[in-house]
Amino acid sequence: MKRVAVIAFGGNALLPSDSQGTQEEQFARAKEASEKIAELISRNYDVVVVHGNGPQVGNLLLQMETAADIIPPFTLDVADAMTEGSIGYMLQTWLVNYMRILSIDREVETVLTPVLVDPLDPAFKNPTKPVGPFYTKEKAERLAKEKGWVVMEDAGRGWRRVVPSPKPIDILNKTVIKALVKEEVVVIAGGGGGIPVIINQDGLVEGVEAVIDKDFTAALIGKIIKADMLITLTGVEQVYLDYGKPTQRPLRKTTMEDVKKYLQEGQFPPGSMEPKIRAAIDFLEGGGKEVLITSAKKLKSALDGRTGTRIIRR
Repeated sequence: MKRVAVIAFGGNALLPSDSQGTQEEQFARAKEASEKIAELISRNYDVVVVHGNGPQVGNLLLQMETAADIIPPFTLDVADAMTEGSIGYMLQTWLVNYMRILSIDREVETVLTPVLVDPLDPAFKNPTKPVGPFYTKEKAERLAKEKGWVVMEDAGRGWRRVVPSPKPIDILNKTVIKALVKEEVVVIAGGGGGIPVIINQDGLVEGVEAVIDKDFTAALIGKIIKADMLITLTGVEQVYLDYGKPTQRPLRKTTMEDVKKYLQEGQFPPGSMEPKIRAAIDFLEGGGKEVLITSAKKLKSALDGRTGTRIIRR
């Protein structure tokens, strides 16, 4: 009997900071990522792929800003949709190729994914997620005044726009995703955390300028499709306690309750491992059986139980 897994990885896997961002580079990275995903499929899993888009949407916003005097730029929600499509296409192309190489009769489909957020989410009153290009202080303040942006200085590198990062509460086309998984289609969905939308005062769907954490979206999709496993690929082979200290030690297998205790102790850095752990807890509390956190390079070993961090419900 097939198991169902949601696998999530960051946009940096396809566009690392040391790359130029060319199409050729991104296709090459998509090939590498797809090989890892194909390993999971070859083990008789039905798979939903959720990817980040931070570097890609940042580059797209920079392109639009550079050409703003010629072509009006799009809003962030539309930019999210554009990168969801482009990254999905690259991954889909190579996943199809690996299915052919492995003689696996599976189709692959990229699903544009509107993700519902609450307009009353406290994140809208406290934007914290930097997006887009860097500006001088003078230009940032001018753009803030002209466009109603919130801008902040970013780690001594310049000024940037910051946007809200609300929690996802529903997937608007969840029926489509569930139906595709049931038909054993490999699904790429929730790219970049999905396209953030609200239900406005008229009861209509409306895009908002925000960034949804892809790990929370992956956990939500996992709960909706009743996935057995959530796999989070990150920059480290496994989760560590006392990370960066002389007492650092790997966390190999643990329970949800223990992880909650470690979270309260401040073991997981905010903006790094913390959201992944919170997403893991969300998934397990929603009925998921297991979470695996590891690096892309070590995925095969982690699936074999030789490395990685496994969190079980109890």
